[in-house]
Amino acid sequence: MRWQQGRRSTNVEDRRGMGPMLLGGGGIGAVIIAVLFVLLGGDPNAVIPTEQPAASTTAPANDEMSQFVSAVLADTEDTWRQLYPRNFGGDYTEPRLVLFTGAAQSACGFAQAAMGPFYCPLDQKVYIDLSFYEDLRNRFSAEGDFAQAYVIAHEVGHHVQTLAGISQEVHDLRARTGGRQANELSVRQELQADCFAGVWANHADRTRAMLEPGDLDEALNAASAIGDDRLQRSQQGYVTPDSFTHGSSAQRVEWFQRGFRSGDVKSCNTFETSSL
Repeated sequence: MRWQQGRRSTNVEDRRGMGPMLLGGGGIGAVIIAVLFVLLGGDPNAVIPTEQPAASTTAPANDEMSQFVSAVLADTEDTWRQLYPRNFGGDYTEPRLVLFTGAAQSACGFAQAAMGPFYCPLDQKVYIDLSFYEDLRNRFSAEGDFAQAYVIAHEVGHHVQTLAGISQEVHDLRARTGGRQANELSVRQELQADCFAGVWANHADRTRAMLEPGDLDEALNAASAIGDDRLQRSQQGYVTPDSFTHGSSAQRVEWFQRGFRSGDVKSCNTFETSSL
């Protein structure tokens, strides 16, 4: 992936080594929020909101990984600044990306690295512990810089959904349904974020020639590696589709490919198709 020559985003907060900023007493309350976050399928909208932490003004360090993350975020900014007004109207508000170590406090609650990268709609920030990339490589055999870029682009896809009002609609519908139907809505939301990541990849390649041979395969391998069926099979030895919240490996690959092949946001309407 040709990212070294790209600009760097100014929307990165480097909290690594700072430890979590616990609010409201922290302690057991923060742990409860973290447990709820996991049990509710990783949907930050469903977590009891807490007081928003003070913004960090720390710029990202000059190590290669933080520079890589900053470059990828900048490229998503350039892409969605063009695509968002055309497809949703209004201007694109850029998200912030928080680098943390071990645990972090967000406006959606207390988060730990074990939860993986996530987007919090309440403060419009993406949170990532860079050790996740080691897990991606070592535990899931998903190597390569474009696999790492896909993860960021997926979370930015959730930001686009938040700005467009999609996330709130899904949250409201899930609250009224519950169970299997709520999980299916979550899957559709996640697959749309995968598709939005594919749209970004299309534009990054077509307008800025960022992709190198093998990059697309890296992203597809990452999408497949974190499919619900593959994760469940490795963790519990069997698959329960009704409990899926992110989609199967095949679905995640398919929707990323749809976005990449078309480069069209309109191809990502996962909510109006009978077959995922």
